[in-house]
Amino acid sequence: MTELVAVVMIFSIPLAAIFTSYKRSQMKLKYKMIKEQVQLEKLKQENFLLETEKMKTELRLSTPFEEKEEVLAFIEQEKQHL
Repeated sequence: MTELVAVVMIFSIPLAAIFTSYKRSQMKLKYKMIKEQVQLEKLKQENFLLETEKMKTELRLSTPFEEKEEVLAFIEQEKQHL
């Protein structure tokens, strides 16, 4: 019986070390994955802000141009009626 306990103790220590090492490597991979996801979300947010600012700028620039086109079209219509 004592021999059995000794054998179990001898084999359980390396198994515990292997299991602990495995868990540690899994946690490192999980940490790396989460870190990359956070970085991706930051890039998505930055991209969203840049696109929003671009659209605002385009709207500011396009509105006067469209109004000019409407005014020119109105002038052309008035010329045709005269």
